[in-house]
Amino acid sequence: MSKQWIVYLSGEIHTDWRERIQSGAQAAGLDVSFVSPVTDHASSDDVGVNILGKEDNSFWHDHKGAGINAIRTQTLIGDADIVVVRFGDKYRQWNAAFDAGYAAALGKSIITLHDPALTHALKEVDRAANAVCESPEQVVEILEYVINKH
Repeated sequence: MSKQWIVYLSGEIHTDWRERIQSGAQAAGLDVSFVSPVTDHASSDDVGVNILGKEDNSFWHDHKGAGINAIRTQTLIGDADIVVVRFGDKYRQWNAAFDAGYAAALGKSIITLHDPALTHALKEVDRAANAVCESPEQVVEILEYVINKH
């Protein structure tokens, strides 16, 4: 009986990198379950006030949402076998860096994914990673290797 791997996909939400990894893993026949944070920006940002009540101060608006989102994020990263963290070029992904640090603290296997232009800025995060990729296809190749090689 083979193991079903759990892969947490963290980070940038504005490109199709998650779909490329998921479709590549499916095409390779990998027994992988993919999980991720809520990727709908408005839903994620507003969950706290939508459930717990409106806030006039943006700090408390964000604080409520971050707390609720952390329930999902911490649980799924804790259950993951591998954490893939994508950093995009356009936005600062402080949450992705935090996810990478949290995963490292838990001793999780980490794969980072970003453009080479970000290498210097992400040197500490990349140092904690087991692999640093430049494309979703490289991530799929790593998954195929670690899951299927005997």
